[in-house]
Amino acid sequence: MSVFNSSALYPRFLLTGLSGLESRYSLISLPIFLVYATSVAGNITILFIIRTEPSLHQPMYYFLSMLALTDLGLSTTTFPTMFSVFWFHAREISFNACLIQMYFIHVFSIIESAVLLAMAFDRFVAIREPLRYPAILTNGVITGIGLAIAVRALALVFPASFLLKRLQYRPVNILSYTFCLHQDLIKTTVSSCRVSSMYGLLVVICSMGLDSVLLLLSYVLILGTVLSIASKTERVKALNTCISHICAVFTFYTPMIGLSMIRRYGQNASPIVHVLMANIYLLVPPLINPIVYSVKTKQIRDRILKKFKQQKV
Repeated sequence: MSVFNSSALYPRFLLTGLSGLESRYSLISLPIFLVYATSVAGNITILFIIRTEPSLHQPMYYFLSMLALTDLGLSTTTFPTMFSVFWFHAREISFNACLIQMYFIHVFSIIESAVLLAMAFDRFVAIREPLRYPAILTNGVITGIGLAIAVRALALVFPASFLLKRLQYRPVNILSYTFCLHQDLIKTTVSSCRVSSMYGLLVVICSMGLDSVLLLLSYVLILGTVLSIASKTERVKALNTCISHICAVFTFYTPMIGLSMIRRYGQNASPIVHVLMANIYLLVPPLINPIVYSVKTKQIRDRILKKFKQQKV
């Protein structure tokens, strides 16, 4: 019993990569590193362009900066353990390190969901009240929205770490992915996890669940506003300003829903499918978002091309 209690205080956790493909981990790690490097480079480029171009100091681009910062945080939080598993075959992670990683993964995920909602609100105001747009979304309002988004995420996830800390675990616990998630840690406990599970569900409902409903409502209002515009050209122009954001929303929510569906109904699916979906959920949005906004947003695309031409000269 004393051995179990000692192990329960300092349990070991083993991350899981792609089972059966261990001999190819060195090759698998290369595209993962390229995805991470591209994500970091893309989001830093977005931040640099917005920071150095005074004409982009507008509400839409401030929210885009928040999205880029969030994507950088999400990538940087997940990459170390992912790369250690595939490159160094180092699966073990301490309980406290696992809790810290879990905390920041969920914090950045909730922040991203809220930033996407804020960007939908930005598009609604820009389309519905174009003349009052700068007066409504002032720098003070945007700063307040950003702080509220961060505080909500930090406060919602904080108790989950303490609830997990109170639970008992086996001396050695095998996780399902190359990083730590709340629902995965709960599966390894040997004590009652009802309170922790209920709180986790509450967090999802109060964050991404609520955000997704408000996002849908925002686009219903945006569509209603666009349809009330008399000129067809202006209607198309208004909708075009939303294309990049719609792509970002689908890029974020589609892998998340896919991962949830597989966890719920894919018990017979290969473990490799679970790991791939989890990696897609955390790696794809930070990779795709800067590409989409660089390609679809003319102002950013033109500034990036301008910077490259200056470098060549």
